[in-house]
Order: sequence, then C-alpha cells, then structure tokens
Amino acid sequence: MPKITKEKALAYHVGGKIGIAAKTPFNTEHELSLAYTPGVAYPCLEIEKDPSLSFKYTNRANLVAVISDGSAVLGLGNIGPLAGKPVMEGKSVLFKKFACIDAFDIELDVHSVDEIVAVCRAIAPTFGGINLEDIAVPHCFEIEKKLQEVLDIPVFHDDQHGTAIITTAGLINALKLTGKKAEEIKVVINGAGAAGIASAKMYQALGVRHIIMCDSKGVLSTRRSDLNAYKAAFAIETEASTLEEVIAGADMFLGLSKAGALSKEMVAQMAPEPIIFALANPIPEILPEEVVKVRNDVIMGTGRSDYPNQINNVLGFPFIFRGALDVRAKRITEKMKMAAARALATLAKAPASEDLKAVYPNASLLYGKEYLIPKAFDKEVLAGVASAVARCAVEEGVSSIEHYDHEAYQAQLRAMIYETKGYEKEK
Repeated sequence: MPKITKEKALAYHVGGKIGIAAKTPFNTEHELSLAYTPGVAYPCLEIEKDPSLSFKYTNRANLVAVISDGSAVLGLGNIGPLAGKPVMEGKSVLFKKFACIDAFDIELDVHSVDEIVAVCRAIAPTFGGINLEDIAVPHCFEIEKKLQEVLDIPVFHDDQHGTAIITTAGLINALKLTGKKAEEIKVVINGAGAAGIASAKMYQALGVRHIIMCDSKGVLSTRRSDLNAYKAAFAIETEASTLEEVIAGADMFLGLSKAGALSKEMVAQMAPEPIIFALANPIPEILPEEVVKVRNDVIMGTGRSDYPNQINNVLGFPFIFRGALDVRAKRITEKMKMAAARALATLAKAPASEDLKAVYPNASLLYGKEYLIPKAFDKEVLAGVASAVARCAVEEGVSSIEHYDHEAYQAQLRAMIYETKGYEKEK
C-alpha cells in the first residue's frame, strides 16, 4: 500500500468527499413539473395522511445522519465540529461505498446533552436513522439513551458499539479455535471509554463473567472514589491498581488506550493461547512483532490493515444500518448487535471469493488464528450482516414492515453487490 503523506491526504480532500446527485430524471419541463410544482403536492398530501409514506415517497428510507460535536475525534481529541468534518464526511463515504446508504454529515456547534438531543430530535423527520459519532464520554451514553427513548428511528453510537461488535465476533471465533469457554476466561480491558464499556457489556452478554477494566489511572476498583456511574458498574474488589498487576493469567487483552501500554513481559504472563486485540491507532499497545519475541501461541488483532485480524468498524455500522433501514426498525437492540457479531464470526469461516482474493492477493484468507474476522472489502458481509440484523429486528418486534422474507432479502442484497443495477431500483 502506498505511503500516506500529508500532501497526498490534503490533495485527496480538496473540495470534500461527498456530494448530492439526482436519482430521478430531470431533463425536461415535464420532469420539472413532476419533481417540483405542481407534481410534488401529491406525495406531500399522501404523507400528510399517512406519515409512514415518507419512507416511500422521499429518500428517508435510505438516508442516515452522521452527527458529531467534534469533542472526541478519532485519536485527535476535542478538535471541534469544523475540524472534525473531514472525518464525518469520510463516515458518509463508507456508508455509501459499503452499503449503498446515503449519509449526510451534520456537525454541531453545541455540546451539552440536552442541546444535542434537541437538535437530533428536531431534524429526525429528515432521516431514517442517526449515527452518533465522536462525542465525548459520558455525554455519548446519555445522548444515545435519550434519543432512543424519544425517536422511532434507529440511533447508533458507532464509537461504542462498532468496536464491541467487531471484537465480539473475533472473540467468538478465538474461543472456538482455543476450546475455551466464555464463562471461564479472564478478560482485561485497558481503556474505559465508550468503546471499552460497550465491549465489556457485550462480552457479558456473550457469557464472560470475569472482566477487569483499567483507565488512565489504573484498575477500576471499588476503592476508587473518582469513577463515574458507567465506570463504577465495572469496578471490582481488588487490591491491584495497575495493568501489570492484573494481566497475569488473562485469557484476553483488549487495548483501547495508547501505544506501548502492553509490554512483552506482560504478554509473557498471560494464559496459554491468549487473545490480544491491541487497537490503539496508529501504533497499537504492542506490535505483533514484539509479541512473537516472547511467545508464539497468541491470537493477535490490531486496528491496522497491515497486520492480520484488522478490527475495523466498517465491518459493522454500514451493514447494521442497512438491515435496520430495510425493515424500518425503530431502534437497534442488543440482540441485533449480537446478531451482527455472530454473522461476522460465521462469515470468517466461509471460503474466500475470487473477488476477495484479488483485493487481498498476499493475505491469508483461511479461517484460523490469522483470519478471525472478514476483511473490509468482503462483499458477502453486506448480505450476511444486514440480513441477520433485519431478521432479528423482525423477530424482536421492532420492525415496522408487515412482511419479511429472509431468503428474498438476502437475494436482494446479493443482487445489489454483484449486479450493475442500483440498489434503489432493486428495492
């Protein structure tokens, strides 16, 4: 892969990364009259009588808002809404590229929970779903919860749930490969922000009982008086105060912290066949080449594309929203998230397509310790994850459609992937 330089990156972003294109013919006076006055009055009146028709006669069924206040952008921190806009545009590009979802970024120059909730609530009629992005802890938890209570469209904070879903998929397969059981393993999470807390909750749903979390000040223990409610929920009774003290015997390390946080000496103390997901970017908590210097039985993943088992949120949010939008889900539930994780785990076991081999000619694409989760450009992820999420939404009763045919929906998704017809026409 060519080296990313400042000059190349800036040149790539000139003019922004997204735009608007008309989907219907607009070349004649007659088409002008259909698109605007007087023709536009007819769908307006139909929607007035039945608001659910907004999903039929507008772009709402395929439109997601990417909303951020720029308070916790990537590894850049609180850089503000304007500086965060390139990231939100990028998120919109990923929605379009991977799931044919139109997404529009909205950067907010307000930062309180109530202000952000009020804005999202006010603009909700425009969108079929809301993706919250790069909003600082603990506001992100409170905003998502409040919006889920007052809106009837899916609201999803990807910084929390994306990492949780992808690492859960990896954990499911790692447990199968090692023969370990979720309820018996010891998990250490270094980083108690949005992603760390959401991951811990999802591991608990998978059956994990023994979770130790650390933040920048050390182990979350009941002896500490500086923990917010979200961290306090994971505080344990222990005299240990550092990562080094709790890593011994750990079956899994999830790093959501900073480069160098996990040492070779710590890795040497972990249980046999440990799982290490070191996700600090661009430099993980420990590099794979450092790990192999002390042991060769580790199952390793990072956030980087130049190592096996890349933990990339793009494997989650586009397809989760695709499935949720297509059955008009009112929310994204915990079971829908787990359905996505299990679908990803299953997809990793499938034989690689010729298309995938062409994209990754030098990568191992056989299920095993170096291939726990699918690659970002695996086209089958769309059909597998979106349909799993859609079926779960229907089974849970959060879908707003009357009829759902799982096989037909999977075929529809595959037609979108492999044929030249546009998705909207397929629908």
